[in-house]
Amino acid sequence: MHLHNAESETLFDVDTVWLNDVELAVETARRGTKGGVLLVLAGVRGRDAADALRGNTVSVPRDAIPMEDGEVLALDFIGCRAVLTDGTAWGEIVDVLPGAQDRLVIRDGDVERELPLVPELVLEIDLDEKVVIVDPPEGLPERKIEFEDLKI
Repeated sequence: MHLHNAESETLFDVDTVWLNDVELAVETARRGTKGGVLLVLAGVRGRDAADALRGNTVSVPRDAIPMEDGEVLALDFIGCRAVLTDGTAWGEIVDVLPGAQDRLVIRDGDVERELPLVPELVLEIDLDEKVVIVDPPEGLPERKIEFEDLKI
């Protein structure tokens, strides 16, 4: 399994994970190759059974994720309003693209922008109010969304 955050230790600290709609006990977890994690799950016996689960999403309860003050999960951004430093609405955050530098996908009507998720550009995060204050650079590329581009 590949992690959104390759440095995450969460899967080594939990007793159970959710695979689709089924809760499974974690018997062992170890680092694999290429930044992945290899899990041995109760009830999953043999290579064929494990291979059949490849590509499924593994999740853990939010309260099982240790977080420091001020830390947020990428998922927390989705649905937040992006607002410029002067208070001007700049769109809604609809996705977070992982990568060497994560990017917020911000949609404003039929315009979509990708803003690097770095402290110089993402200034404040207020999850209670679902508002993220941003300071985008001049000339940030925008993409016009066509109807067939939207995921439904």
